[in-house]
Amino acid sequence: MKLSELVPKVEGIEFAVLLENDSPEFAVYLRNAKEDIIEGIIITSVGYGENPTTGEAIKTATLRHSLEVMLPNEVAKVEIIVPEVFGLYNEYWVSFWINDELYDKRFLFLPDAIHTDNLTMLESFGKLGVLLS
Repeated sequence: MKLSELVPKVEGIEFAVLLENDSPEFAVYLRNAKEDIIEGIIITSVGYGENPTTGEAIKTATLRHSLEVMLPNEVAKVEIIVPEVFGLYNEYWVSFWINDELYDKRFLFLPDAIHTDNLTMLESFGKLGVLLS
């Protein structure tokens, strides 16, 4: 049996980078679009890539966040994200529990995916942004 067959598939979880209201700032949000309560939520974020001029590898610090519980259709702000990292791969890992089952998924914003030209109105968040689900 493959490990992928043992790990339950994650559906109904969304990450979005949203333009904050009346502000030039962006923030990363997590949405529980599931009908289940999720608990023990752990999120890690890191940016990585290379300097286009020198080819030197770039990696940001790894940040860790936790949330105790998210109700169905609840949205939570995870962190502020600065435009200086938009040219990097921005990776978010989320792990959480539903009942006694552990779920885990990687979300990846590609370089330059977070750009004002790519913003759309995300009704489920009520703001302009870029969505991963």
